[in-house]
Amino acid sequence: MNADNIMRIRRFRLGDEPALFQVFHSSIHLVAARDYTAEQIEAWAPADLDQDIWRERMRTIRPFVAELASGGIVGYADVQESGYIDHFFVSGHHPRRGIGQALMARIHEEAARLGLTELTSDVSRSAQPFYAHHGFEIVELRYPERRGVVIPNALMRKRLTR
Repeated sequence: MNADNIMRIRRFRLGDEPALFQVFHSSIHLVAARDYTAEQIEAWAPADLDQDIWRERMRTIRPFVAELASGGIVGYADVQESGYIDHFFVSGHHPRRGIGQALMARIHEEAARLGLTELTSDVSRSAQPFYAHHGFEIVELRYPERRGVVIPNALMRKRLTR
């Protein structure tokens, strides 16, 4: 394994926001595009998304960041004190390399630290098999709207043992 493949999970730092946007955008445009229409993808992750709003969102959720030894950010995920996972994205340029597994493990560590009894998330069609593999179950199918376009997802939940 070369040094570029070595990854670490760290806390969000100010200045990460542009790289996190690239992860978000590539994940949706390259991975979720298999399960959603072009119109849904563009409504969900437009290239011209307001970057001030994006920066504020990242600073609010304070995600964990997956970073290669070479310094490239390849994924990020958060878990809130309520147990809600708001964002969980792996770069569309780095799929199936253990990045999602490492982020999910870190989320579970944080959940244990916070004493959470469950994790929940609104999960895209594309990510539902991954979440199910990690013990989440579908609670409800949902049909949220973004920019006037319905983008179906599912509320998923995992009960945790302490």
